[in-house]
Amino acid sequence: MPSKKPAIAPTEAARLPGRPAEEAPGTEAALYEAVSRALLAGKLAPGTPLRERYLAEQFSVTRGAVRKVLLQLGHEGKLEILPHRGAFVPQPSVEDMASIYGARMAVEAGVVALLATSIQPAQLARLRAHARDERAAARRGLREESVRLAGAFHRMLVEMLDNPELGDIVHKLVARTQMFVALFESAHDSGCAPDEHEAIIAALERRDAGAAVQAMLKHLAQVQERVKAHVAAPEVPELGDILRASMRA
Repeated sequence: MPSKKPAIAPTEAARLPGRPAEEAPGTEAALYEAVSRALLAGKLAPGTPLRERYLAEQFSVTRGAVRKVLLQLGHEGKLEILPHRGAFVPQPSVEDMASIYGARMAVEAGVVALLATSIQPAQLARLRAHARDERAAARRGLREESVRLAGAFHRMLVEMLDNPELGDIVHKLVARTQMFVALFESAHDSGCAPDEHEAIIAALERRDAGAAVQAMLKHLAQVQERVKAHVAAPEVPELGDILRASMRA
């Protein structure tokens, strides 16, 4: 059950971290982007409630529009929606994480095994360019971008199989674990992902299905361990300080 955390207060929620300048207040898109980016940047503590009334007031949208955005984020695995209680930043247990990462290992091992038999040079080039983008984001300390790109790498792999049913499964699992990474993995550790992704790409380039499977399993196991290392005692900064700092940025 989510612990009691301070809700986003009206005076603090006007500019959540990462709110894009091109989105005008009073739009669902502005609210969606602000909350999504704040979540992927790991700026909101596990268990933090997101109150409809506060968000509606500060983004000049209806509570119905806020509810729609929060439900969408819940569907994507970025928020936990509790009946009669509202929307909360996920607060997963170690057991929850083990279950989701175990599912990812089972599914994505199959993804790379299949892809190793059919991958094309243009697809390999796309993957390598993506890994370079990941490395650049990590080097520049762009936390939200690093988390987003890391998840996108795995989505790219399954999309190359052109199997919508399998893609839907992977997309949902990746969305859940993206939040685990955003909430608990340190920014320093996130820089490991490009190296691990490049090991997967190298195995695919050799069309070595066994090596690709082992590289994927090793990568997911390492991510899980990095995340679990910070679950017991995560740093929980004050929400007001986070949002006020973002307004000055």
